Amino acid sequence: MLSKKVQPELGTDPVDAGAQPGMADVRAGRWPHEPLGTRALYLSWQCYRRHGSHDTRKIGRRSSNGCIGLFNEHIEEVFDRTPVGTQVKLI
Repeated sequence: MLSKKVQPELGTDPVDAGAQPGMADVRAGRWPHEPLGTRALYLSWQCYRRHGSHDTRKIGRRSSNGCIGLFNEHIEEVFDRTPVGTQVKLI
């Protein structure tokens, strides 16, 4: 894992804008419905991250372009327990 963010905002990160055209127009102020939830863990490939979600349809299903969605309370626990630099294996 390369980095961690509290209250990440989709579209404000240059990686989001490059990966998904049109996302650069998405701005802050969407809480509590921010699609990245309350925390995000950024993995080595720029389009993959583990993040929270308020949308239960995104948990445990193939519903994104590479993100691993967790309930907000679960990503907060993982966030607090996982230091930057931790190796993450996707199976």
